[in-house]
Amino acid sequence: MRSKRFLRAEQASLDWDVAALVAGVDEAGRGPLAGPVVAAAVILDDTKPIKGLADSKVLTALQRERLYDQIRDRALCCAIGEASVEEIDEINILQATLLAMRRAVAGLRLKPGKVLVDGNRLPVLDVLAEAIVDGDALVPSISAASILAKVTRDRWCAEQHERFPQYGFASHKGYSTAQHMDALRTHGPCALHRRSFAPVREALLLRGVSVTTATVVGTATASAVSATTVLLPAAELTVPPQAPLA
Repeated sequence: MRSKRFLRAEQASLDWDVAALVAGVDEAGRGPLAGPVVAAAVILDDTKPIKGLADSKVLTALQRERLYDQIRDRALCCAIGEASVEEIDEINILQATLLAMRRAVAGLRLKPGKVLVDGNRLPVLDVLAEAIVDGDALVPSISAASILAKVTRDRWCAEQHERFPQYGFASHKGYSTAQHMDALRTHGPCALHRRSFAPVREALLLRGVSVTTATVVGTATASAVSATTVLLPAAELTVPPQAPLA
């Protein structure tokens, strides 16, 4: 029988981080004037490589859709997390983005041993995490997450276009294009618009509506999400890959 001393030495030599599952995390929708911010978390399967993974911003819509299906089919697991317009206006867009990331990680069917996050900010997690600037172009799992988040949000925008065609959400995805700004001036903000964003706030003021529930974007603090933040149930997207998006 091995001695306790021998067992302690053997356990100490193991590198658990190398063997752990690694999840990539990215978001879509920080900049738009309307809609939720969406985050995705993906744990890839090394035995099922996916060709063409890249930052979603450099891919065409057709390429993103094709890769979206492959990621859903071949990844070990993946999940979507969102923060609503109301949450964005209440806690600011940075905090809401980090909250969406937490929800995405919490929604994974398998618990990762490490999380790689695109950018230079980290959400509060109960696992080892690392922020990687330009990670969506450098780390395949983050690239995959960027694609899932982008496609999920773009599909949401297309759905909202059916409800509010006067704003053109299907084309500009909520960003402050000339078309969108003209629509804001003509029709005023709708329920999907972020009241804490300056252009929306200004459009409301032009109509005599005072906005006092949140600060204008750009003035809010940029601290990390507090560990006491309530973590609501994540909108979940896990294997089996044919499961519908929540």
